[in-house]
Amino acid sequence: MIRFLGKYWLYGYVALAFLILLIPIAYTIVFSFNDSVRTNIIWNGFTLRNWLTVCDRMDVCVAFGNSIIVAVVATVAATTMGTMIAIALVRYSFRFRQTTTLLIFLPMTTPDVVLGAGLAAYFLQAGVPKSMTTVIIAHTLFCISFVVVTVRARIATLDPVLEEAGRDLYGSPNQVFWRVTFPNLVPGIMAAALLSFALSFDDFIITNFNAGNLVTFPRYIYTAAARGIPAQANVIASAVFFLAIALVIIVQVRATIKRGRLLHQN
Repeated sequence: MIRFLGKYWLYGYVALAFLILLIPIAYTIVFSFNDSVRTNIIWNGFTLRNWLTVCDRMDVCVAFGNSIIVAVVATVAATTMGTMIAIALVRYSFRFRQTTTLLIFLPMTTPDVVLGAGLAAYFLQAGVPKSMTTVIIAHTLFCISFVVVTVRARIATLDPVLEEAGRDLYGSPNQVFWRVTFPNLVPGIMAAALLSFALSFDDFIITNFNAGNLVTFPRYIYTAAARGIPAQANVIASAVFFLAIALVIIVQVRATIKRGRLLHQN
């Protein structure tokens, strides 16, 4: 009887946790269809106008576009440098290797407010005006750590026999890397890139310290929250959520199909 009750207590706890997590998302989606005029706090009725005229509020679309540009550039830079650092840390021995590993992990453990304030002070001391460039640099610096961790885990699980087979077939170091090593690292690199993009797009604290007059989507939401977030902002947030869900479903379906084909072949 105790085991039976414990089982259902666990189900109830999990359901409650999911409910608490999904309430803000459900609120955002529902109020993206709100027929609001000035504020988007009170439900006034259902409408599709917000979805069809999302860029009538140019400030929302400009902020969203700024966030996309920052996230894409920071992701490309962080993924490129982080992948090279991860390969160096796993495959090569050099002086201060452990120290380098420690320094790479430090941004992950440093509070965002400390990292943001430190970077802002550095830019101020160096005479660099706050702009999109400083935001991209800041995002690249804190995303590199997450890339290194993700790609390093992938490299550690890579079977060295595959590379040895490439060398046995008279492949040059470049050929072995691009035809054997890199294709096997692509899943880890893609995972790191997606994580970096999500972290950059979502960041507020570090951005707020280093953005100057640049308005990103999180900064716009923070400012607009005091007077009621426009329905168009809810539309963009809902669209991003639906896109993320679609990507996850596509990846899972492709993995399932690929796994089924491998089982069928065996």
